[in-house]
Amino acid sequence: MLGNNLTIIVLTHNDEERIVDCLELLKFADELIVVDDKSSDRTIELARKFASKILQRPLNSNFSNQRNFALSSAHNPWVLFVDSDEFISEKLRDEILSKIQSKNNSGFFLRRIDVMWGKKILHGEVGELRLLRLARKDTGKWHGKVHEEWKIKGTIGALSNPLIHTPHQSVKEFISGINIYSTLREEELMEKNTSSNFSTIILYPLAKFFQNYFLRKGYKDGVAGFIYAMIMSFHSFLVRSKLYLRKSDPNEVSY
Repeated sequence: MLGNNLTIIVLTHNDEERIVDCLELLKFADELIVVDDKSSDRTIELARKFASKILQRPLNSNFSNQRNFALSSAHNPWVLFVDSDEFISEKLRDEILSKIQSKNNSGFFLRRIDVMWGKKILHGEVGELRLLRLARKDTGKWHGKVHEEWKIKGTIGALSNPLIHTPHQSVKEFISGINIYSTLREEELMEKNTSSNFSTIILYPLAKFFQNYFLRKGYKDGVAGFIYAMIMSFHSFLVRSKLYLRKSDPNEVSY
């Protein structure tokens, strides 16, 4: 489907096990760009079968910089960002191609549904997640090192068909991931001179669990919802603990 004025960008890092499944569904774009964080596996080799362009650039713990670099490399007026563990259905593809004909919108929010351990997570903090992933190239930039946001000018619409997200297909992978992301978040808070103490180390994780499991009805997702709420609570514990230790002795702490 050429001539649709759409560039799709995928960030990668050692994604050989899933990159083919992701990219196969993105061949409808005029331009498909892979920006790789120095993968040491077969990611690049496999991506060459699909990508219009492959760029290798170290992430350096800053997702916004990586996305803005990718954005500057796009040649089309519309850009869609897809992660390597996200998948686009035919219905979402058709909706995207229809919506980018719009002259009234600068971008569109996509609803994302997490599928973990064979179950959709429809509640908790990801239950109503809307992400700005489709927008005109020249309307804004990404901000934030982690949990980054694309901030654009103009009217933003919303797509009805969801983006399917398949992160952390084992608890081991989930724990490994939040260890990395909690360090990035701790570094952000450190730059903002945020403090941490015994109370925040205890209270933030408790509040996170209560929010995910009770206020946002994570209990409706059964055992998977409970596990998710517990691990996200552990993420909060890691962030505040790492921040406390870093401030206590910056020269002794490494992760």
